[in-house]
Amino acid sequence: MPAPAAGNILVIKLASLGDFVQAFGPFAAIRAHHPGARITLLTTPPYRELAEHSPWFDAVCTGGRPDWRDLGAVWRLARLLRHGGFARVYDLQTSSRSSRYRWLLPAGVAWSGLGGSHPHANPGRNAMHTLERQREQLEMAGLHHFPAPALDWLAADLGGLGLPERFGVLVPGASPTRPGKRWPVECFAELAAGLDLPVAIVGGKAEAPLAAAIRARVPQAMDLTGRTSFAGLGAVARRAAFAVGNDTGPTHMMAAAGCPTLSLFGTESDPALCAPRGPRAAVLRGAPLAALTVAEVGAALAALRQPAGA
Repeated sequence: MPAPAAGNILVIKLASLGDFVQAFGPFAAIRAHHPGARITLLTTPPYRELAEHSPWFDAVCTGGRPDWRDLGAVWRLARLLRHGGFARVYDLQTSSRSSRYRWLLPAGVAWSGLGGSHPHANPGRNAMHTLERQREQLEMAGLHHFPAPALDWLAADLGGLGLPERFGVLVPGASPTRPGKRWPVECFAELAAGLDLPVAIVGGKAEAPLAAAIRARVPQAMDLTGRTSFAGLGAVARRAAFAVGNDTGPTHMMAAAGCPTLSLFGTESDPALCAPRGPRAAVLRGAPLAALTVAEVGAALAALRQPAGA
């Protein structure tokens, strides 16, 4: 795929937050490879604001995951793909759903993903970490420049949150259907009680009970659950002194934004495939996750917070 001077490019990334954050690097590489192109992102509604704040896209379409029974939504997606005038598509979702979208395109549109004109032809792709897998996919499509993604656009007015000058972040939530991905909330509370800085608890509205449980033990902890957008979460990460969290989207955001981040893994997900990445990111794993002691997590966090070269 030689880079044209201009043209229409479509990038597909539907969800989730962790996957979206781990696509920041590929987004930046695609923009660098196509500096004069109009680049459209096909995604889902939760990621519109984040994508529109970023420097990588000229347009954002959120109809990327229609209910197949909603014929109107399916028609709108088909119309975008058929008549959007795209010269090439980078499918960074590479799911069975997104791979079907190739068949809705006109003949001759270049496709990077599973199948198509420039497939990611590595039978071991599913054994690769997300970042390495996406980079290799793009390399096979002709991209060879992978600039570090600028993240200074992760900015928001945090004045109403009452954050102190220095603070840490706790991410006690994770998928509600996979409780094995959650370090016990009482352990987060005990950890917070022994830290040298106040902590802010982040997550969605559904994590409010977890924040309440931590604040019952540590009243000075700040409950930010449901109070930040995804871009605002990135702004919090850029100010925080450290973060400790489960394998979940906000932890990925903390790490990617450069916050020293300790990610806690159990046996339900493999850090070799999906660990948060960032300039100062570390992983601690328990089998099961609940077997990790507060002392172990505290020691790993203390080591992470040591100045470089100390």
